[in-house]
Amino acid sequence: MEKCKILVGAHDGVYLIRMEGDVRLTLCASLSRYIDGIFHDRHAKNVLVDLLGAKGVDSTTLGLLAKLALFSAKRFGIKPTLFCTDDTILRTLEAMSLDGLFVVINSRPPTTHIDMVEMHCNDAGEEEIRRQVLAAHKLLIKLNPECEHEFIDLIRTLEEQSGN
Repeated sequence: MEKCKILVGAHDGVYLIRMEGDVRLTLCASLSRYIDGIFHDRHAKNVLVDLLGAKGVDSTTLGLLAKLALFSAKRFGIKPTLFCTDDTILRTLEAMSLDGLFVVINSRPPTTHIDMVEMHCNDAGEEEIRRQVLAAHKLLIKLNPECEHEFIDLIRTLEEQSGN
């Protein structure tokens, strides 16, 4: 499995999230906190997600991207732009009904003057990660009820572990 890396940056109200490698659960707490930070910026103008270097994106990350897109539309009135050329990832976005939440561009993003820093894994506790995974998967089901069969066992297990 290829190491995942998430780079983030912002300049003048434009946020850029670049994912590389096989993006998995390990960075979900850090990504969730970064996304929450975007929501607190009253002057956000645009959100760009660059998946050109991604080899895979897990369902938790997809749920976080859905959260980002839905809140960006509600809070800022913007539809985030997602750059991706990988047919497998594009099909996954479509299958999860995320393609309608983003402006999907099948090419490289324009050159930006945004300084990027690598996101590091925060020391999230097991319960925090469980809550984020649970929320991400519930959101995916809400967006596309047809994928409930894929996630229902995971959701039930996580709810049992949380005592919900």
